Amino acid sequence: MCGRFALATPPEAMRQMVDFSNRINFPARYNIAPTQPVSIIRATPGNEMALLSWGLVAPWLSAEQVGDKSARPQINARAETITQKPSFKNAFRRRRCLIPADATYEWDRKIGQPYRIHRKDEAVFFMAGIWEIWEGADGSEIESCAIITTAANDVLSAVHHRMPALIAPSEAQAWLSTPETQAHSLLPLLGDAVQAEFTASPISKRVNKVSEDDVRLWDEHRVTPPEDLAADQMDLF
Repeated sequence: MCGRFALATPPEAMRQMVDFSNRINFPARYNIAPTQPVSIIRATPGNEMALLSWGLVAPWLSAEQVGDKSARPQINARAETITQKPSFKNAFRRRRCLIPADATYEWDRKIGQPYRIHRKDEAVFFMAGIWEIWEGADGSEIESCAIITTAANDVLSAVHHRMPALIAPSEAQAWLSTPETQAHSLLPLLGDAVQAEFTASPISKRVNKVSEDDVRLWDEHRVTPPEDLAADQMDLF
């Protein structure tokens, strides 16, 4: 699962890795949570960056269902069933996107310790995503997205059994623009990423509160990694 992440890399830096035509400004975010706006890159038909609500809203839902505050948003879509689930299969065929991040967060539930999962070189990375559009009878629209997840590799499973599926910049255009009739050819891209490129760092437990959103979250930790996450096992993803 991916339930929180961070993005502080400016759009111009991301454009050097994955091209998109428009200019969009957004503040650095260090504790992005479900239902909040997130930056995505999509092909419509040229690549563009857009802000969408995190939590996929299926197009067939009624206005009452969409407005139900007790309903849990579909923030993740499992790679293993993405071609089968009614909520996700059409979006996978027709509306794929990239969701950039500088880090995702996972928790060691045994000790309640959050970890920042990030590239060792601190570079931005791109999570595989899908997006959808819901249209109300009154003409209102909601554009929303979900992060595709896959089974964690043996190292990451020490913290959590799921991880985001990542798309390399070299595969970005194929992911965004492959025709729907060939979408199945993209499934091999949704495996786990290279372990050696990522690491996990303990962070402040302030991240548990959605309102806490600043870079100090990454530095305010006073914890020794648990024994099952020893130094030679901290390379996640």
